[in-house]
Amino acid sequence: MNQPQHTGRTERFVRRYDYDDETVVAADVDADEDAVTVDTVDGTAIVVVERDGGEEEFELELPGPAANVDTQNGVLTIRISQ
Repeated sequence: MNQPQHTGRTERFVRRYDYDDETVVAADVDADEDAVTVDTVDGTAIVVVERDGGEEEFELELPGPAANVDTQNGVLTIRISQ
């Protein structure tokens, strides 16, 4: 299943994909991998993006604990095992 969502003050685009063995949450962070920090606590991902000397922080609700977190080409991908 594909569920579009928006989060944060800037209405960041987030999409959730549900598969048989995992759920994938993808968010457009529009930043290089080195500029993105993600901490996960249970079903919440706390994302910090460094931009032009400042930081932007937002949270994503996850359907469970994250199994894998990756950022490539400005897209944050969080995989949650079922």
